Amino acid sequence: MKFTDAQKKVIVARHENGESVRSLCSEFNIPRSTFYRWCKSHKTNTIANGILPFTAREINQMQNRIVKLNNIVAILKTVNCTVSAPLRERLVALETLYGQYDVYTLCEALNVDRGTFYNHILRNKRENSWFAKRREKYRRIVQEVFDEYHQILGAEKIRTVLVERGHQVSTKFIASIMHECGLSSVRTTARSDYLRLNTLETPKNRIRQNFTAHSPNQIWVSDVTCFKIKDKYYYICVILDLFSRKVVAYTISKKNSTHLVTSTFKQATIARGRSHNLVFHSDRGSQYLSHTFQQLLQEYRVKHSVSAPGHPHDNAVAESFFASLKRENLYRKEYKSENAFRTSIAEYIQFYNEKRPHKLLKNRTPCQFEELNFSNET
Repeated sequence: MKFTDAQKKVIVARHENGESVRSLCSEFNIPRSTFYRWCKSHKTNTIANGILPFTAREINQMQNRIVKLNNIVAILKTVNCTVSAPLRERLVALETLYGQYDVYTLCEALNVDRGTFYNHILRNKRENSWFAKRREKYRRIVQEVFDEYHQILGAEKIRTVLVERGHQVSTKFIASIMHECGLSSVRTTARSDYLRLNTLETPKNRIRQNFTAHSPNQIWVSDVTCFKIKDKYYYICVILDLFSRKVVAYTISKKNSTHLVTSTFKQATIARGRSHNLVFHSDRGSQYLSHTFQQLLQEYRVKHSVSAPGHPHDNAVAESFFASLKRENLYRKEYKSENAFRTSIAEYIQFYNEKRPHKLLKNRTPCQFEELNFSNET
């Protein structure tokens, strides 16, 4: 027999008025576990002087409604239109808040039909720069969480971490980003990864100071340098495409670790995509020769090239870039904060890629050189 909420409340009220659990369960032929569950959901609470009784479920519903109304108020304060504005204007206003609030609340705030809102979102998704920026933002965030938890979390657990940190994202969204970035939990591939680690090829010098490439994403070169600000050291890792001398990725860290080079490499693959027959050249630093980084290169099917022992000129292109960075930027300024230091490097790398003429590129910038020769990309 099914009981309505009203019937359940009557039965629970009889227990509150002194009737035993045994007699009530016997009379209505219900298990005690069911009755105690009813008591938890339908127990009568009172406010003020005993007037207006509410059940726990009703109180929970009211609390949820209060949260929703507060969100609606926050939405109305944020958008630059009202419910009387044209539909197109309301849709554009709500679009900027998509992902921060649930769709039910967004649509209720400006009296928009959910189906209409979803159609607007899907119609504009591909060409909408806001979506591209949001996705790019979460590529970085997901990568950081994945590395922070030693590459053992899947999409569901990464979503849990992000929700705890205030991000409104779905497991499906996280899973799509992980697939796009080539991220997979090491727990599912631990045994095969272990076997591959024991058969890794010893890196050798594949380019032998031949610093030319015939197409983008054929040879990347990388190095790490150190810069001191007051009493703190900061390590900068860069990856350049030998074809155009363009900086395709960089990372700044307070530690010279394997994580520094792996995160920079993953940034580069996100920016440039995976490439067949890519050679990655570096010096013989321990972070580049670590099992973790060697495994990463093998997963991406990238051939590793390293400088010969005692031959720093084997990595002259990366060394030359750092010399320019320090001579043209770092040594000319005094940094009062870490943020100022990071901003300065970001601005210089943008200047280096987009505005600074390069002699070997016939005085073109790396970006200009790639645009002129893009048809040769493999």
